[in-house]
Amino acid sequence: MNPQVDAFITAARQWRPEFTALRELLLKTPLIEELKWRQPCYTFEGSNVIILQGFKACCAMMFTKGALLKDAKGLLHKPGENTQAARRFEFTSVAEIAKLKTTISAYLKEAIEIEKAGLEVEFKKEPEPVPEELRAKFDASPVFQRAFDALTPGRQRAYILHFSSAKQSSTRTARIEKCTPDILKGRGLNDR
Repeated sequence: MNPQVDAFITAARQWRPEFTALRELLLKTPLIEELKWRQPCYTFEGSNVIILQGFKACCAMMFTKGALLKDAKGLLHKPGENTQAARRFEFTSVAEIAKLKTTISAYLKEAIEIEKAGLEVEFKKEPEPVPEELRAKFDASPVFQRAFDALTPGRQRAYILHFSSAKQSSTRTARIEKCTPDILKGRGLNDR
């Protein structure tokens, strides 16, 4: 048991009983309990396997390679429409967790086996199309393009999706300008 996770659960204003119930299941596995990104994270040989998350409407147990799980019962949800790897259980009560205890344990076992086997999610090979407004910014500012190219592929993709989702060119341009300082500092869209 990690004291940082103890502190996280003690400080939780919402979902404390649910986090406690999920933690009890996780501590029965060979996963190592850590606190990463201010969230309880469970790792196997240095690889992230599970992250516990709290939201307004639910708490979640997210499998970082959930796309590789069989999920025959269709219980896992994609965290976002553009998510490729992660999948999560979503809960609103301890009763739901208790009802699915055996199933959750089976999914945990499968996730650990995936890590032991060294399996990786095959990500979409073709990158998202770069909007014209971003290309124009690259042409106008080589410093900006170098900073953007230095970001991790995931951060680049998040920005491209954010910029591309705007319907109007003026909105895409405004989003690019608003994000420019963070990109120049090497920060991702959600790193604030």
